[in-house]
Amino acid sequence: MNKKNIKRIIVGVLALFIAVVATACSGSKSDSKDTSASKTIKVGIVGSDDRVWKPLAQELKKQGINIKLVEFNNYDQPNQALESGDVDLNAYQHIYFLDNWNEAHKTNLVSIGNTVIAPLAVFSKKIQKLSELKKGDVVTLPNDATNQARALQLLETAGIITLKKGVKLPTPADVETNKVGINLKPLDASQTARSLDDATAAIINNTVALDAKLSYETDAIYVEKITAKSKIWVNIIAAKKENKDNATYKKIVKAYQTKSNAARIKKVYEGSTIPAWDYKF
Repeated sequence: MNKKNIKRIIVGVLALFIAVVATACSGSKSDSKDTSASKTIKVGIVGSDDRVWKPLAQELKKQGINIKLVEFNNYDQPNQALESGDVDLNAYQHIYFLDNWNEAHKTNLVSIGNTVIAPLAVFSKKIQKLSELKKGDVVTLPNDATNQARALQLLETAGIITLKKGVKLPTPADVETNKVGINLKPLDASQTARSLDDATAAIINNTVALDAKLSYETDAIYVEKITAKSKIWVNIIAAKKENKDNATYKKIVKAYQTKSNAARIKKVYEGSTIPAWDYKF
């Protein structure tokens, strides 16, 4: 083989090598774009919130955003999952609960958008109104710090108890007067509806009530009043602080805060939950 042929072979091999490398690099960039575009955003929710999020996920899919709903059965797990990176966002808590969680766990989870406000309500199989409560009657309420405080404030507003002034998150130990003499029994929020067979009354979160087929309109004997002080109970979509400006997450918030989703919320929650992004407190 002469030198000219050898040179041609070498040039040919080099050209083939360059072509292969270029193709590989091009394919890598394309794969990267596809992976980024099709990344699944995991959203942590609790209870019946899937009734709003599932159709919302279908709408977001048209924008190239894939949502995977991760359902939890108590109020501590979604923030633990968000902090550990097991979910990207969660949507189940009000801002007061989030602030309390951050303080207790030294975390920096933040709100990236308002969703709804959901009044607590009192249900009973034994009485028709709170004024029928008598000494020794058991009233169950959520045991997480913020919802417990909110439930106690509900009872104070209804004139059943009074609370010590200046206490940020009152507990049953902070009840100053108990006019009737009821027994307060804190439970995990998910168990409050089940307690109705034994307790005289139960203060129940809206999603727990809906899961138990309890209607605010026909079954509740008292519903928490919404006032200017209720702003702290507005529910939010939460993310890690470093992701608060994530463009995809902002699109998810924008999709949630639409007129069509507001109508869906009112229908799904049968009036027990109020769209809160435009609510005037």
